[in-house]
Parts: sequence; C-alpha cells; structure tokens
Amino acid sequence: MMDMTLLSILAPAMVAGILVLSTHVVLGRQVLKRGIIFIDLAIAQFAALGAVLAHTLHAHHDHGSHADHAGHGAMIGLEFLLPALFALVAAALIAALERYFKPELEALIGSLYVVSAVAAMLLLSGDPHGGELLHQILSGQILWTGWGDLILPALLSLLVLALILFWPQSLHGPLFYLMFALVIPFSVQLVGVYLVFSSLILPALAVNQLQGRRAQIWGLITGITGYGIGLWLSAGFDLPSGATVVVTLAAVAILVRVVVRPK
Repeated sequence: MMDMTLLSILAPAMVAGILVLSTHVVLGRQVLKRGIIFIDLAIAQFAALGAVLAHTLHAHHDHGSHADHAGHGAMIGLEFLLPALFALVAAALIAALERYFKPELEALIGSLYVVSAVAAMLLLSGDPHGGELLHQILSGQILWTGWGDLILPALLSLLVLALILFWPQSLHGPLFYLMFALVIPFSVQLVGVYLVFSSLILPALAVNQLQGRRAQIWGLITGITGYGIGLWLSAGFDLPSGATVVVTLAAVAILVRVVVRPK
C-alpha cells in the first residue's frame, strides 16, 4: 500500500500533469498538422526568459538599501506578469512570422528558441545561483507542486478547453497562438520547459495515426500513464522528476504508437 506521505506529494504533482496534458494533447495534434514542432518549446523558453528577468530584477531590488514593502510586492507581481508577457510577445511574433515567412517558419521558431535560451544564460551569468535557477526552469520541480499552485492554471486550462469546445475553428486561426500564450507560462512554472515540450509532442506523436475522439482519448491515456509512472519512479527512487517523466512519457508513447492501430 502506498505511503500516505508519498501520496500527499504525488497527488498535486499528478493533477499538475493532468492540467498540462488537458490542453497540450489537443494543441499538440494541431502543432503536428501545422508542422511547427518547436512552437511550444520557443514560447516556453520565452516565458522562462521572462521568469529569469523577473528573478534578476527581484535580486537587484533586494540588494537595494531602502526596499519598501510596496516595492517588494511589485517585484513579486513581476514574477507572474513577465513570463506571461514574454509568452504573449513570442506568440504574436510567431503568428506574424507565419503570415510573412511561412516557408521558413520552423527554422525561425527554432532560432527564437536558441536566442531566448542564450539571453537567459547571459542574464544569469553573474548570479551565483543562476545555474540552479536555470536547471529548475528547464527541468521543473513538479514534485514540489502544492494545491494552491494549481488554482490559476486550472482556470486558464478550463478557459482554453471551453474555447476549443465551443469554437473549434479557433485552433486554425490567430487564436491558436493566444491559447499557447495563456497556458505556457503556468505550465513552465509547474513542470519545466522540457516536460512542457514533451507533453505537447510525445502524446501527439503516439496517436498521430488515429482520428477524432479516439485520438484524443488515447493521447490523454498516453500522457497520464507516462506522468503517473514517472512520478512514482521519481518519488520512490529519488530520481529527478522532470527527466524521469520525460523518459517514461516517451516509453509509453512508443508503446501506444506500436500497439494501438488505426481502424
């Protein structure tokens, strides 16, 4: 029987994974159709750059000689605002690039990812704890997720799912990029850049030969199974949570792709 302490750690982490998967399984299939595989990675990295900039500004503020309570509260607000703002900028930029440079879009999106990643490294180059922060943003700390961390991501996920349900054509227009910008910053905070990308692409690849509701159901099964096994292994054997879930998610995706055949 599972230890209650372990269960108390795994439960909010598992719900965080389900929240990420609830939108990413749908968006991931659209990404494969559009052939813009790196969009999630690029927008996630831009959101991470916003988080790094907020951290840097916060650190400079804390080193000031007369930091007041209101100023500290403003800095805390920036830690939520800047990642969302950077994600919106990235989504708008990619939408513009798709309109004017569509034949080169995938290469441009990859370039945006590289530039934003390097910019984050440069911002943290003088921070003694910069390497640790960058590792947390990329790999995530999903096992440290608390129930309070899930409220806003849950509301945003419901908003995006409702938009897709009642206005399916939103997946084919500019709103597609806005939906990414809404969910990505909080997904990165919950699970990290690598797992955000894996949650988008791996379930979508697993069910890419399937159609309709069957594809959506098996995509969710793939993601939930991968997260569940990965989190259990991570907590039980003291393994890095993000990396472990990526590996198990990949393994489950391969298994589903091989076993579940199109009708």
